Amino acid sequence: MRKAIQSGSFILLTSVLFFFVISCSKELSRAGSSGSSGPVTTSTSSTIAVAADSTGTDSVYFLQPCNKGYFRDSVASSSLPDSILNFLTSNYSGYQFNKVFEIKDSAGTIGGYVVIIDFNGKPVGLLFDAAGHLQRVLEQRERGDIDGDGWHHGGRFDDRDGKHRDTIAISSLPAAVSSYFTATYPSDTLLRAFRNRDSSIVVISSDDGLFANVFTSAGVFVKRIALDPYAVKFNTPQIQNVVQDSLPSADLTYLENTYPDYVFETALSVSLNDQVQRYGVLLDANNTKYVIWFDAAGNIIATLTVW
Repeated sequence: MRKAIQSGSFILLTSVLFFFVISCSKELSRAGSSGSSGPVTTSTSSTIAVAADSTGTDSVYFLQPCNKGYFRDSVASSSLPDSILNFLTSNYSGYQFNKVFEIKDSAGTIGGYVVIIDFNGKPVGLLFDAAGHLQRVLEQRERGDIDGDGWHHGGRFDDRDGKHRDTIAISSLPAAVSSYFTATYPSDTLLRAFRNRDSSIVVISSDDGLFANVFTSAGVFVKRIALDPYAVKFNTPQIQNVVQDSLPSADLTYLENTYPDYVFETALSVSLNDQVQRYGVLLDANNTKYVIWFDAAGNIIATLTVW
């Protein structure tokens, strides 16, 4: 999803190793989960810039929807509802807070929250409604791409061109990774593999379940994540690859609204007795990989953060 960004006034806020620049501009699309309402889903937008170092040479901008008449107020993380804190603990294990904002109207009524965290060395921006329900993972852009397509060749988000340069053929996996599976999970069928921007490797495998296996760039095992939300045992022939355009429209709409400018990596269906039970979608949103599960009717079952 592309958004038109107009320039506006900027406010500079400094903190340890991070800075934030805020401006308001128009937001072209409505986003968020069904049944939500309030300032986080309406007609104006802001950008928040975060630098990975104190020089500000490696800044990225978060595109954050806001509502006319509302403003963003920096607050302590202790101000967050328990629902948000529980969400962060469950979905971003080991995260660290960077910045927290309350979205308020002129009367001081809270309409939502913006939370920026550091996860596995990468910034992640999250927009919640007033009740603490996730609305979207905020899109990130580099400074020079705010007014354009949102990415450029050679930039940190150049995977948005859809060429999937991050894909690794199973036969081309480093010897250390292949040896690890042979020794530790000899029954696994290796399905897909990807190299992240930090050169770490994610391998999707199956063996009476689906797993994401994370390795360092040197092929050292990091962790194994069970991806099947119900832990139902099934055989490999019941897992089928699904192309993006063949996913149910409800699934695609949710992904577009919740993960703006996401990069589709792969998808599959899980069937029992030849009946599709659920769809799993692996995507990259701003260099963080997620698996989102839908049932056959398009309802969300689970979201897992892979790396």
